[in-house]
Amino acid sequence: MDRLIDKIIELQNPTVAGLDPKLDFVPEYIKEECFKKYGKTLEGAAAALLEFNIQLIDALCDIVPAVKPQAAYYEMYGWQGVRALSETISYAKSKGMYVITDGKRNDIGTTMEAYAKAHLGTTDIGGEEVEAFGADALTVNGYLGSDGINPLLDICKSRDKSIFALVKTSNPSSGELQDRKIDSKTVYETMGDMCESWGESTRGKYGYSAVGAVVGATYPEMLRELREKLPHTFFLVPGYGAQGGGAEDAKFAFDKNGIGAIVNSSRGIMCAWKKEQNATERDFAAAARREALRMRDDLRGVIGDMKAL
Repeated sequence: MDRLIDKIIELQNPTVAGLDPKLDFVPEYIKEECFKKYGKTLEGAAAALLEFNIQLIDALCDIVPAVKPQAAYYEMYGWQGVRALSETISYAKSKGMYVITDGKRNDIGTTMEAYAKAHLGTTDIGGEEVEAFGADALTVNGYLGSDGINPLLDICKSRDKSIFALVKTSNPSSGELQDRKIDSKTVYETMGDMCESWGESTRGKYGYSAVGAVVGATYPEMLRELREKLPHTFFLVPGYGAQGGGAEDAKFAFDKNGIGAIVNSSRGIMCAWKKEQNATERDFAAAARREALRMRDDLRGVIGDMKAL
C-alpha cells in the first residue's frame, strides 16, 4: 500500500478514477471508427472501450494517482473485452498509475490461488513465470473467511501487491447483512477486525497494511467508526458523486495526516462531458480531467494536505 500512498502524497490527490466503460458511455465518433474497422462485433466494442480508456488515462495520469477498472464491464464483451482490460491495465501502469482491479473475487484454496496469480502474481508456463494481468491491487470478498484471503497474502508480500476486502459497501441494501450483529458486533465491524488481523504482518512505512477495506462514503458515521477502529487498514471509498456521497462524507475515511483512504469516482469522471454546458463528445477527456481536478480540490478542501510521516 506504500506505493499507492506515495503517489497520493506526490500528487496531493486521494482519488481513483473508475474505468467502468459501458459502450453507451463511449463517444459516438470512437465507436464509429472502431465499428468501421471491426464491425458491430465484440472486437469492435472492445476496441472502442480501449480507445476510450487510453484517452482518459492520458488526460488523468499526471493528476490522478490510480485507476480502478471493474472487470464486469470488460467481461460482458467476451474474451475481446478481457483483452481490453489487460491492455488498459498495462497502459495505465506505463503512465505511472496504480491499478486496482475491481473483481470482488471470492473463493478458497487452489481456486483463490489461481485468482491471486492471475490478477496480482505470475503464472508458471513450463518453468517461465509470466504476468497475466499485473494489477497492483484486487478487490475481494472476504465472506468465506481466512481460507479465501490467505492464498492472497503470500503474493501481496512477495510481489508488493494489495487487496481490498468488502467491509461496509455503499449500496442501499448493504445493511441487510452487513449491519446485522454477531454477539455485540455488526458483521461489517467483524469483517473490519478481520482485515486488521489479516494485514498485521504486511504493515508498511505509513502504518497501513496490504489488506485494505472497501467502505462506502454513503454511510459517513460508519466510515468514521471504522476509521477509529481500524488504524492500520487503508480504505477504498466508493459512493462519491453518482451514488450521493460527497467530500463531507468521505472525509471521515482519512487520518490526521490526510491519508488512509482513496475515494472512487467512475461515472462522474468518465461522463463529465455530458454535464458540462457546450461540451461535445470530443471534449470527453478534457472534461474528465476538469472533473478530476474539481474532485481533488473538493476533497482537499475538507481534509487538507496529505503529509508524509
